[in-house]
Amino acid sequence: MDFLAFQGSYWPLILIIFVASLFIQGYLSRTYGKWGQVRNSRNLTGAELARMMLDENGLSHVPVNMVPGKLSDHYDPIRKTVNLSEANYRLPSVAALAVAAHEVGHAIQDKVRMPALVLRGRLAMPLSLGMNLAPLLLLAGIFLQLTGLLWVGVILFAGALLFHLVTLPVEFDASRRALAYMGQRGIVSGQEAGGARTVLTAAALTYVAGFAMALAQLLNVLGIARSQSD
Repeated sequence: MDFLAFQGSYWPLILIIFVASLFIQGYLSRTYGKWGQVRNSRNLTGAELARMMLDENGLSHVPVNMVPGKLSDHYDPIRKTVNLSEANYRLPSVAALAVAAHEVGHAIQDKVRMPALVLRGRLAMPLSLGMNLAPLLLLAGIFLQLTGLLWVGVILFAGALLFHLVTLPVEFDASRRALAYMGQRGIVSGQEAGGARTVLTAAALTYVAGFAMALAQLLNVLGIARSQSD
């Protein structure tokens, strides 16, 4: 049994991506913190903008809810609700507008049945269960010298990479819709438009980092599986 397989060449890459992810999270926190303190010139809260954008896109039946937590904002495709964290729901900041419009962008994607969003929704549940099992299968395959279990684990890690890959166009498109709507309606312009774009770009980088981490993990477990198969 080759325990040195755990010391595969991709661990340095994983470490680098992990450290980069920490920097990206810090950048997002600083960017959101900065623009979360800048009042937008229209004096609109995130909840007000979300309601306006939903109504104008034929989604008046979709409620806008306030949820606890910081940056816990999300669109729930099952319950068909836009959920905003307390700060983004209540405050008339530039960051609140950017985040709220982004989440409504997901609601619009759901309405038009964007293929990538539909695929992500179908992958979410089985891949969530699979990723809980993948590390266990990997360890069992190594200790029991069962290469079949190792390769099942590799397939599950590949599924996680697919989920992250599909997520990228979904998130980028939601931000594009958000910025286009706010620009066309004159809700943000000049410095405020730049601030909204900066917030959404920082958030997008976290998804890019997630994809990079999933890729590095897949390469590492693939190396382990090949080593044990030799």
